[in-house]
Amino acid sequence: MGFLDKMRSGSEEEFVELEHPSDEQPANLTVEIEKLENFEDADRIQQKIRDGNKILIVRVSELKNRDMAELRRAVERVKRTCKAINGDIAGLGEDWLIVTDATARVERTATA
Repeated sequence: MGFLDKMRSGSEEEFVELEHPSDEQPANLTVEIEKLENFEDADRIQQKIRDGNKILIVRVSELKNRDMAELRRAVERVKRTCKAINGDIAGLGEDWLIVTDATARVERTATA
């Protein structure tokens, strides 16, 4: 039987069905948008990161324009929390931060 004969015969395709393990739970990672408008907002951001399974995208432009020293203090406070829980924090341009808990990392590349 040649190659073309096999193609014409319409033989059934063979496949293997894979089962999804039932003990694996889907990741419930949440991405939230937050504002850092004053130093007290750092508490709310810290708590959300400690709660876990979160990535926060934080707008800092309002505080940056109003009081740069207060912004630095607030960001330093959030940084300490990130470090304590093995999270990550990075700037997105001049007006945004991305803050993660231990479930995610911010990939930093030279081209970005």
